[in-house]
Parts: sequence; structure tokens; C-alpha cells
Amino acid sequence: MLVDEIVDAHVLVIGSGGAGARAAIEASRYGDVVLVSKTIAGKGGCTTMAEGGFNAVLRDQDSTGVHREDTLKGGAYLNDPALVDLLTREAPERLADLVRWGAVFDVTDDRQVAQRPFGGQRFPRTCYAGDRTGHEMMMTLLDRLDATDTQLYQEVSVVDLVTGEKGAVAGAVALDRDGDPILFSADATVLATGGGTQAYDISTNSAAGTGDGFAMAYRAGAELIDMEMVQFHPTGAVYPYDARGRLVTEAVRGEGGILLNARRERFMQRYDPDRMELSTRDVVARAIATEVLEGRGTSRGGVYLDVTHLPAERIETRLPVMLEQFLAYGVDIRREPMEVAPTAHHIMGGLRITPECRTTIAGLFACGEVTGGVHGANRLGGNALADTQVFGKRAGEFAGKTQEQSGRVDPARVDGVLRMLDAFFEGAVSPADVKKDLKLTMWNQAGIFRSAPDLRTALGHIRRLADRRLFAASAANLLDCCTVRNMCTTASLIVRCALLRPENRGAHVRRDAEVATDPATSPFGHTYVSLAREGIERREVPV
Repeated sequence: MLVDEIVDAHVLVIGSGGAGARAAIEASRYGDVVLVSKTIAGKGGCTTMAEGGFNAVLRDQDSTGVHREDTLKGGAYLNDPALVDLLTREAPERLADLVRWGAVFDVTDDRQVAQRPFGGQRFPRTCYAGDRTGHEMMMTLLDRLDATDTQLYQEVSVVDLVTGEKGAVAGAVALDRDGDPILFSADATVLATGGGTQAYDISTNSAAGTGDGFAMAYRAGAELIDMEMVQFHPTGAVYPYDARGRLVTEAVRGEGGILLNARRERFMQRYDPDRMELSTRDVVARAIATEVLEGRGTSRGGVYLDVTHLPAERIETRLPVMLEQFLAYGVDIRREPMEVAPTAHHIMGGLRITPECRTTIAGLFACGEVTGGVHGANRLGGNALADTQVFGKRAGEFAGKTQEQSGRVDPARVDGVLRMLDAFFEGAVSPADVKKDLKLTMWNQAGIFRSAPDLRTALGHIRRLADRRLFAASAANLLDCCTVRNMCTTASLIVRCALLRPENRGAHVRRDAEVATDPATSPFGHTYVSLAREGIERREVPV
């Protein structure tokens, strides 16, 4: 296999969601930018699907200090404080950018951006556009991106990063829709590839959420942290079967929705009587899972989320997507409750980054869900959309300021990727079969509740799946093989890190936890994993 097309740029951005689009907008101020999108820009990824909102301090009674404290507490104090400082301090500025560029958020009677309460936050600080906030943001960002000179490659999938002769990332190899390779060469590369919970059987992620960025960066030698921290959103749809896991936004609870078990008990009283339904996502997800496991769930394995006590007009104006979604399932949420259960939603871990969004490899920057450290062990709802804009802007800025390189791409690295692609034509196993097996393994043995025996069993099975020789029937099937390869790598990183952390912390719950710790004083820091090393950091315990 040979590369027929070579594309040069100052900055290469991989991923067209909220973080990638914002990075490209910013980087375009410094030179030629190429943005590569696995899907049609604006049609894939999580930002456009995000319903709830964007956290930013806008009111005098709130403060960035309180937002910081809420984020650290919600993240079980595993967050990187420097990154949290940036998130909370710069979120209002990035929201103002969106408004200035034409984003239409809901407003109050005095024409201020409206804010709703979300779980784990002491003040209503989640700005929203009904329950279509992410879609409104993406349309605004794409309009702004269109006004730049960014060169956009759509339905082109990056399959591996490539380095230069000195070891710095110098670009990437990608496949177009027909399976033909393209080489992208750049002075700086920004990974904004989103998450990877498609590794689980039930997930809110779009089909593109297969962990490509985690896997590609790991193979290139980058260090990742806290990959065990997988957030299970408390409320995903339970039926029909092909809609399992589809997100039921936290905005439903923010607007006053209540959770009931099959006995019609408001069960959050047992788990967090102070915050109830507006507890943090890790607490609510475990509460729902416990109700179901202990026999108080519905016949379909869920619980009820009820908004029938709210005025119909409020549901129609504040939750229009949810109303439409459930009407399609034959449920009118104005008159009957939704049925929900936890679903794999967000990976809080990812590439270790600096405040300038530099990774541990020269030439590679990262932003958005592919990074770790911002959200710690549990993400607060509304912080992810803010994350995309704060760190998307910073990644684009610092990548754009990178000095020009000469003789960038090492041909031997490119040849290695092409040989890997050619080998898929000689394979024997359907990638669809491996994917199905992997997703069930992760759901059953590395889900909300974990144990060392289950995790070790899962890791052994994942390694066997990764060793299978995937088969591409044609060039157009090469991407399927690459995607499943990435899913196996991402799953392995999650499980390896889960085995490293011996405590219960945020979204990570080990039924066989070896030690009991208070998150605020835990001696354990980040888990870390790379080609060179893996382990768990130790930190001084406050006296």
C-alpha cells in the first residue's frame, strides 16, 4: 500500500467536536490549519449530542472559587488543581465568545443568560439552550470555523500518529472513505478525538466514540492518567432495545425530575438525603444500580424518572428533545414517567497535559475528553462543554505558536503504519465479532462495580481479542479493523488502571478495595500508563 496524497500544514487538528473546532479556530490565527473529521463535521461526536449545558460563573452570589471547590469535591480531589483553576476562571470568557459569535442561549426576563441547577453544584451555573445546548454550540463553532482558512477533511479517519526523526509527533496517517491512505504532516498536532465508551455494551457515545485518540497516543509513547475513571451517567434510556443507553439529560433532574423505584419510593433519600437527585453522577448511578441489583428495579432493569408533577409548558420549553425522544418510544413524559438505568458516558482519564495542553510527547497537544486531570474521578454535569472551549482554545493557541519544523515525518514510521494496514487483508477474524465480545466483556466485568478477579479475567480476554488477526474484505473495511484495534487498546488501558487503584474513588468502585480512604486525604494520586511505565502516584497525606 502506498500513500497517494500528502497534506502539509502548520497545525493538524484531529477531531471536529467542540474541542477540535475551537482549537482549529484559534490555531488559524498562526498559520495553515488542517482539521480532520472522522464524520461529517457537526454530525458526530459528543458535543453536538450534549443536551444539558455549559458551566460558567455569571452571577454575583456565585464565584469561580466556589465553582473550583465544587469541581474538586465532585472529582474526589483527583483533579489537577491547575487545570481546574483554568476551567473555572476562563469558562465565562469562552461562553462570552460563543454568545459574541451568535450562539443563542436561553435568557432570563432581564435578558441575562439563564442558568439551571446541576448535580454537585451549590449554585445554578449551567447555561443552556433548552436541552439542545451542544447542538447550538456546534452550529456556532462551525460557522466561525467556516470564516477561517482552515482546510477541512471530512469522513477521513486518522489511524495512527507518526513521528519525526527526533521522536516528536509530526503528523498522522489517515484513511478516506474508500480506504485510501493520506499522510498529514504538521509542525504541531492537536488530538481532540473525544471519548471511548463505545468499548462498553451500553453507551451514550455516538458510533465515533471508540477511543481512537487514547489508543493512538499510547502507541506513540504518550502517558495517560486515570483511565479507570469511567463515568456511568445515571440516566440512559432502557427501551426499546436499540435505544438502550441513549442519554436522558441531567437537565431533567435539574428542572425538578425525581427518581422512583418500582415501589414508587423516592430512593435517593437513602443515598444522599441532602442533595437527593442533584447528587453527583457517580452517587446517583450507583444508587440506581443498587436499587436494581437488590430487586427494587423495574421488570426491564431500570427505575423511573418522573416529571409529571411539572407544568406541561415547562417540559415543552425546557426539555423539548426529551419530550420528542420519548414520544417516539410511545411515552408522553408529561403524563407518565421515563424508565432509565446507568449507561457508560464519559472517560475522565486520558492524556496527561500541561496548562498549555502539551502532552508528554513533543509536537502533540490534546484537549477535550481525550485528556485527563480536569475532571478527576467524577465529572460534574456541565463542565464538559466548558472544558471543550477552555482547553480547545488553549490547545489551538499553543499549537499555533509552535515553531516550524524541517524534515518532519520519519518515512520508516509511515511504512510501519502502511504494513499494519496491509496485514488486515491477510487476517481471519471479523472485526464485528471481536467488537461484540469486547463490549460485553467490559460491561460485565469492568462496569460500575468491580473486583480484582473480574478485572484480571477481563484483561486476559481483552489481550486475547487484541491478538486476533482482524480481516478486511476490502480497502473500505480497513477502518473497521483499525477501530476495533483502538477499542481493544482503550479497554486494556481502562482495566489495567482499574487494577492499579486499590481504593474506591469517584466513579471507580472496587468491591474488594484493599484500603479505605477519604478522597480529600487519600495517599493515592493519578494512575499512569505508557509504553515505558505504569503505576499509581503516591502523595503526602495532609496532617
